[in-house]
Amino acid sequence: MDETLIARGLKRTPLPRFLLWLLPWAAVLALGLYAVYLCFAKGLNQTNMDNRFAFGLWIYLDLTVIALGAGAFFTGFLLYILKKEELKSVINSAVVIGFICYSGAVGILMVDVGQPLRAWFTFWHPNVHSMLTEVTFCITIYLSVLAIEYTPLVLSSRRVKEVPGLFVLEHQLHKVMAVFAGIGTLLSFFHQGSLGGLYGVLRGNPFAYREHLGIWPTTFFLFVLSAAAVGPSFVLLTTWLVGKVTRKRLVSQPVFDTLAKISGTLLLVYVVLKGIDSLVWLNATSPRTGAQPWSFYAHPPFGTWVLFAEVVLLGLVPAVLLLSRRVRARTGLLVLAAAMACSGVVLNRYVMTIQTIALPSLPFDSFASYAPSWQEVAAFLAVLGYGVLLYSISFRWLNLFPEEKELATKG
Repeated sequence: MDETLIARGLKRTPLPRFLLWLLPWAAVLALGLYAVYLCFAKGLNQTNMDNRFAFGLWIYLDLTVIALGAGAFFTGFLLYILKKEELKSVINSAVVIGFICYSGAVGILMVDVGQPLRAWFTFWHPNVHSMLTEVTFCITIYLSVLAIEYTPLVLSSRRVKEVPGLFVLEHQLHKVMAVFAGIGTLLSFFHQGSLGGLYGVLRGNPFAYREHLGIWPTTFFLFVLSAAAVGPSFVLLTTWLVGKVTRKRLVSQPVFDTLAKISGTLLLVYVVLKGIDSLVWLNATSPRTGAQPWSFYAHPPFGTWVLFAEVVLLGLVPAVLLLSRRVRARTGLLVLAAAMACSGVVLNRYVMTIQTIALPSLPFDSFASYAPSWQEVAAFLAVLGYGVLLYSISFRWLNLFPEEKELATKG
């Protein structure tokens, strides 16, 4: 029965081997669900979060996967709006990755609020003065958009396609994908930016507070740009990784080239603007609050190396590498550059979430440390397990890479 679900012309590993691959990831998911059960049954005292660290590992996870999941909206924007036709080879995979990232983020948020049955209060009694309200609305709607974009993939599967009515629905949905790509881009722009703006408006926290452009702090635009920059790199990285695991050639080299050039260009722009923002913050914004800027880096492990690593080592360096023709011609270096770019944004979200809270913001405050409990880590890993399971099943039964069949025929 399994063979009848696999797209025609594609070869997949035998079912027993596939189930063996799924087993450890299912175990990770099961452990995470047990940790979630403990948090629901006994309360958030199962975590190491407190009144100071109300934002912990889970919020950091949310910001990170939402940034990496930007590959979905930005690839859709490039393909359907800017007509980058070569990206047809990865758009299906990008949509699945985006759906995994956003659904995983929403799932972990349900645990983080402590009482998920009251989550609807955000919609019924919104605080219109909070950026989190806008984030909640946009992420929820965008997850629905991703589900709609995911639907044609399921409808185009071998067995589902045999149902006449569903075949017509799939055809009609493909006609309006450009509309959903535009809506997704608009929604992503605002919630990516508002996640950054959330920190930039913290006037009482000199480490996070930034200058404003109009009504938005600079972190609003930097979060949008950084997500758009690493989105293509994450799509490139995951495509290469899936190809290595499955031992298949999934896309042609020009697709990697396009993703690398787009990511490198945007990353270079981001690094320049991030550098300017950091200089203004260190020399003007922060001193006006009475803070000594370099004191922010006096508490291990948050030394000045963090700023250097984020802007130069994991920002400027991968940008230059991704734009280099010689590097793009060597897959190993290309993948390394993409991984460095993604790591830079992962570090940025960690700094903005954890370091912001750890540093003292008042004269009588002290530096606070935070280490997540095993329940927090297990729930974190549950999202990873869920993602691998859903992607693996999608890859087996859906045609995520339209070029795969053609490349396999060429040998």
